[in-house]
Amino acid sequence: MASAALELMGFFMGLLGMLGTLVSTVLPYWRTSAHIGPNIVTAVTNMKGLWMECVYQSTGTFQCETYNSMLALPSDLQASRALMVVSVVFSVLAIAISTVGMQCTICMEGSAAKGRVAGTGGGLFLTAGFLALIPVSWTTHEVVQTFYQANLHSSLKYELGECLYVGLAAALLSMLGGGLLCFSCCEKADGGRRGGRRHGGGYPYPAPGMGVATGRARTSSQTYRNPTLQMGVNAATKAATLARSHTSTTTQSSTPAQGAKKDQRRNPAVGYDVTG
Repeated sequence: MASAALELMGFFMGLLGMLGTLVSTVLPYWRTSAHIGPNIVTAVTNMKGLWMECVYQSTGTFQCETYNSMLALPSDLQASRALMVVSVVFSVLAIAISTVGMQCTICMEGSAAKGRVAGTGGGLFLTAGFLALIPVSWTTHEVVQTFYQANLHSSLKYELGECLYVGLAAALLSMLGGGLLCFSCCEKADGGRRGGRRHGGGYPYPAPGMGVATGRARTSSQTYRNPTLQMGVNAATKAATLARSHTSTTTQSSTPAQGAKKDQRRNPAVGYDVTG
């Protein structure tokens, strides 16, 4: 029951992580313009993402423009795109595989590989979270390093966007959910190994209907004795034997005296001087 609850918790955490990763991949709020120094005009806000660059004006106008050439982009931006897309794909695969392997579903019910399938989904969640964490951390480090460069104009400095926070939370949720799924799988495997050492029902006596369940009639009868009860029976038997031997010895020792008394009764003259 505990492993099923862990599986559900890990699955929903992984699902939230996948949604967060997808949102942070699509939206352009990775970098936002910093309003510092002479650049204190807040009428225009520039935003950059993985796929487009947007401008928001105070009049309410929101304009976005996608990057025209993929090969002309910086290498770090191309790597961030690839890692985030692969993370989303792995998260979707993890959701599908975990759904099959969880205890609350009827897929593969009764199969010994059901727990391993759930563990595989947890491993995919862990991988997806790690892949999403790399570009988020990379971009965060780059933005912070650029912001504190003294020789760079303030108009070229950016601050951390909302997508970086969302991506970080999504990566942590995915990794935590995958860890819970893997832990529940290991817990079920350990429980199965401990259960394998237990004896069957009715040990040391055979379970009722064993011969019928196996489909074969029992050809010979066998008497099962409880070792504890057998020790008690043996002790009682030894005590009774000792009592019998003691009784027979007492009877044999008292037999000559009784015989002498009978002889005196039969022959009263024995022991008397008849001659006077």
